[in-house]
Amino acid sequence: MQATAPASAAGTYQVPPLTDADRAAAFPTLHAHHAHSDPLVWMVQADRLEYTEDDALAWEGQAWIGRDRGRLWLRSEGERVHGATEASLEALWGRPVDAWWDVLAGVRHDQGHGPARDWLALGVQGLAPYKFDVQATAYVGSGGRSMLQAEAEYDLLLTNRLILQPRIEAVLHGRDDPARGIGAGLSRTSLGLRLRYEVRREFAPYIGYEWSNRHGRTAVLARDAGDTSRASGWVAGVRVWF
Repeated sequence: MQATAPASAAGTYQVPPLTDADRAAAFPTLHAHHAHSDPLVWMVQADRLEYTEDDALAWEGQAWIGRDRGRLWLRSEGERVHGATEASLEALWGRPVDAWWDVLAGVRHDQGHGPARDWLALGVQGLAPYKFDVQATAYVGSGGRSMLQAEAEYDLLLTNRLILQPRIEAVLHGRDDPARGIGAGLSRTSLGLRLRYEVRREFAPYIGYEWSNRHGRTAVLARDAGDTSRASGWVAGVRVWF
């Protein structure tokens, strides 16, 4: 008759009891400066740096520096054509209201055609549903002047590197400013379609086509000055950021 092996010899494994050292290794203490770190970060981006069909250099870009809880934004847009420059520069402080939207407030300076203008600014920017990149800002200036500028764009991925971007912009003014060729109401709209190729995420040359229109009193002032109220043409440029 074969003898039965003792339980201790049958290969039964007993799990050792947990110790304080085991718990400390599995769940390390998170110190406040690690759990709630908010490092200083920055970025510079030129969304549009392009040469247009009417022999002009146009740009639109932004730079920011700050933390998740607040950032300083610098935004600029303009063009240089036939030796004359028309541009705007904004300095804004932005605070996030959720993961997708920021509220911004600050100042803006316009120069170029006619006398320079300064504005107080309040606006929003962010990612709307269906991934539309939206920016809308209201401005108040001296002499009862007011302005609203809004734009939206969308990136349509044709491939991982080839991206088609439609973009629309509209500008409204609260009162006439004949010295700058601006009338009250909807003064200007533009629509662009650009196809870019991302050599790298940080560097993407593109080609496109842009339509722009002046409306209402602004169109009348432009025609009186010998200018056109409508323009369109090809553009070529590069989108860069670092």
